[in-house]
Amino acid sequence: MESARETRPTVAAGAPASKRVQERPKSQRRRRWRKGKAKASRLTHSMDLRTMTQSLVTLAEDNMAFFSGQGPGETARRLSGVFAGIREQALGLEPALGRLLSVAHLFDLDAETPANGYRSLVHTARCCLAHLLHKSRYVASNRRSIFFRTSHNLAELEAYLAALTQLRALAYYAQRLLAINRPGKLFFEGDEGITADFLREYVTLHKGCFYGRCLGFQFTPAIRPFLQTISIGLVSFGEHYKRNETGLSVTASSLFTSGRFAIDPELRGAEFERIIQNLDVHFWKAFWNITEIEVLSSLANMASATVRVSRLLSLPPKAFEMPLTADPKLTVTISPPLAHTGPGPVLVRLISYDLREGQDSEELSSLVRSEGPRGLELRPRPQQAPRSRSLVVHIHGGGFVAQTSKSHEPYLKSWAQELGVPILSIDYSLAPEAPFPRALEECFYAYCWAVKHCGLLGSTGERICLAGDSAGGNLCFTVSLRAAAYGVRVPDGIMAAYPATMLQSAASPSRLLSLMDPLLPLSVLSKCVSAYAGGEMEDHSDSDQKALGMMGLVRRDTALLFRDLRLGASSWLNSFLELSGHKSRPNLVPTEEPMRRSVSEAALAQPEGPLGTDSLKYLTLHDLSLSSETQDTPELSLSAETLGPTTPSAVNFLFRPEDAPEEAEARDDISTKEEKVYSVRAAFPEGFHPRRSSQGAIQMPLYSAPIVKNPFMSPLLAPDSMLQTLPPVHIVACALDPMLDDSVMFARRLRSLGQPVTLHVVEDLPHGFLSLAALCRETRQAAALCVDRIRFILNPPGPATPAGPTTPPV
Repeated sequence: MESARETRPTVAAGAPASKRVQERPKSQRRRRWRKGKAKASRLTHSMDLRTMTQSLVTLAEDNMAFFSGQGPGETARRLSGVFAGIREQALGLEPALGRLLSVAHLFDLDAETPANGYRSLVHTARCCLAHLLHKSRYVASNRRSIFFRTSHNLAELEAYLAALTQLRALAYYAQRLLAINRPGKLFFEGDEGITADFLREYVTLHKGCFYGRCLGFQFTPAIRPFLQTISIGLVSFGEHYKRNETGLSVTASSLFTSGRFAIDPELRGAEFERIIQNLDVHFWKAFWNITEIEVLSSLANMASATVRVSRLLSLPPKAFEMPLTADPKLTVTISPPLAHTGPGPVLVRLISYDLREGQDSEELSSLVRSEGPRGLELRPRPQQAPRSRSLVVHIHGGGFVAQTSKSHEPYLKSWAQELGVPILSIDYSLAPEAPFPRALEECFYAYCWAVKHCGLLGSTGERICLAGDSAGGNLCFTVSLRAAAYGVRVPDGIMAAYPATMLQSAASPSRLLSLMDPLLPLSVLSKCVSAYAGGEMEDHSDSDQKALGMMGLVRRDTALLFRDLRLGASSWLNSFLELSGHKSRPNLVPTEEPMRRSVSEAALAQPEGPLGTDSLKYLTLHDLSLSSETQDTPELSLSAETLGPTTPSAVNFLFRPEDAPEEAEARDDISTKEEKVYSVRAAFPEGFHPRRSSQGAIQMPLYSAPIVKNPFMSPLLAPDSMLQTLPPVHIVACALDPMLDDSVMFARRLRSLGQPVTLHVVEDLPHGFLSLAALCRETRQAAALCVDRIRFILNPPGPATPAGPTTPPV
C-alpha cells in the first residue's frame, strides 16, 4: 500500500478537483465508471417492479420540473416533454406487467424452470425501465454540468421512451392472449377473426426504435456491440442488394457505405425497419450466407479448434436396407430423397478431433467431395485411434433457407474436441428452391446411412445423439419421428437448441418479442416459413441480368465495384469527417448569457429556432415520428377481406386456419368467450396510442399451406402416439427468444405424456447463440450447456464400457 501511495502524482492541496481528476490515468477513470454503472445496474435489477416504477416516476417528475423552468427553448421543452411521457408510460405499464407476472407461473414447465413468453415480456420491459431509471438519475445529477451533452441525452431518452411505449402495447396484447387462450396454453388457438385483428395491429407498430439506439438493450451488454455490427452490415447490405443482387461488389460496397449508419442510430433504425418489412426471403438468404464466403469462413476456422478430420462427403442416391428394431431379421428399404427435384446426392461433413479407424478407408475416401485446393499437411500422420462408441449426427439451423455445415463448423470442431466423438453434420437442401419435405427426406436418409455405415465414420454406433439448433432442432424431432414410423433405430437422445416446433401460425407471448428482435423479426420468420412450405419458389430478380450472360455480369459487377469503392469511400470519409467536426465543435455560451450559467443551461434557454446541426437532426426525426402518428395509417395489404376465411393464412405466425372438425366444440367455446371481449384496438386504454410504422404496408406472405399442420413440419401438433416414440429430449432455449414458447409447450406436451424431457433456459442471450460461442463468457457458458446435454445422452448415468485408452471420456 505504501509503494502504491508513493507512485501517485503529487497534486497541490489547493488544486481544483477537476485538475486532480485529470491527473488520474484515463483507463482508471474508465474502470471506475464501468464499475459504478455495473453496480447501479445490479441495484436497479434487484428492485421489484413497483419500487422501480415509483423511483422512475419520482425522477421523471423532478427532471420535468427542472427543464420546465429553463425558459422557452425548444430543447428544454422537448426534455420536459420526454420526461412527462416517461412518467405517463411507466405508470400505465406497471399494472399491466403486474397482472402478467401474477399468472406467469401457470405456464412454466415446472417450479425449477420458470420460463415462458409472459415472463420474458415482463423481463424485457423491466430492462427498458431500468435503462430509463439509470439515464434519469444521470440527468438529475449532471443537468447543471457544463459537460452535460444535451442533444445526446435527449436522443437517448426519446428513443427509450418510444421503446417503452411499444412495450406497453405488447403488454396489452399479452393481456389479450391471456383472456382468449385456453388455460395453460401459450399459443392462440381461436378463429381467424381475432388473429386478423392482432396482425393488423401488430404489423403497423413502429419498430425502428428497437433497431437504433435501443438495439439489443434486453440482451447481455457483452453481446450488444456484435448486434450493432450485424445491424450496420445488414442495412448496408440491403442498400446495395437490389441494385447488385447477383453482383460481386455488394459486400465491398456495403463496407464502404456503412459509416453513416454507424454514426446515425436513427437512420440505421429506420433503414432496418424498411428492410425487414419490404425485402423478400432471397435477401435474407443472401445475407445469412455471407458467412459461407471463403475468406470469412477461413478467418472463423483460424480461431476454432484444430481437428484431424474435416471432410465433405457426398452420399450417392442409392436405396439400401435397414433392419427393423422390432425384428432385426426383417428389413425396410430406405429410398433416396425424391421430393421436388428427384434423386440426388446428400452432402454431409465429417468432423473428428482424432483420426479414427475407418475414417481413412478407401470406401469413405471415394465419397469425399473436393472443397478447393488442399493445403500442405505439415503435421506427421497420426496413429489411428480406435472407433468411438458414440456418434453425433448434427443438423444445422438457418431458417430452412440459409447456411451449411461450413457456417457451423467452428463450434462443431469444439464439440468434437470436448466430446471426443466423430460428428456428422448434414447439409440439407434449402428452401425456397427445395421446400418441405426435401430437407426432411435428406436428413432422414443421411441419418439412416450414418447408422448403417457408422464404422466408416469412426464409431461403433453404440450411442447415437441427434443434435441441432433452430430449424435443425425441428428436423431432429421430425427425423426421429420418421425413424419410428419406419420402424428403424431411433437415436438414443436429442439435444435441440432453441428449436422451432410450431410452424403453424399462432400468436404467443414470446412471439410478440419478434417486434424488437434484431435476429428474428416477425416478417422474416413468416417469409422463411412460407419458403419452407413452398410459398416462394422463384427468385424475382431482374430479367436483364439473364440477358447479360456470365461475362457480361462480370464486366458489369467490376464496373459497379469500382464505382461503389469510389463513391462509398468518399461517403464514408465525409461521414466520419462530419462526425469529427461535431465532436470538435464546442458549445458556445451566447454573449448575453451570464457566465455563471452552464453551457447546457444556456442551450436550454435558447428561444425556439435553429439549434445547431445535431439538434436539428434529432428534431427532424422527432417531428417525423410525431407526424407519422397523426397521419392516417396506410392501407394494409393484409385487409380484413384478405384475411377472411376465403384465404387461408396458415404460414403467418399470428395466423391459424380453421380448426379441425373434431375441435369444433372447443372452437365454439372460444368464440363464445371472444364475444365478451373487445377488439384489439379497444383493448388499449383510453388515451393510449402506440407508435405506428411509417414504412407502409408490410409484405408478409399469405400462402395457403395446410401442410404446416403436418406433424413432420410442426412436431408440436403431432398426436400423442407419435410423440411417445421420441427418445429422451433435452432442450436448451433462450429466455428472450421469440421461439421460447415453442420449447416450453413442446416440453410440457412431452412431460404430460410421461416422456423423458429436460428444459434449460439461458438468460439474456439471443436466438442463435451457438454461432456466437466464442464471443463472450455468457455465450461460452450456454454452448457448454449444450455440450453437457450431448455428453449426458452419450454417457448416461450407469456403468459404461470405455471405447479405448486413447479416447477422451464421453
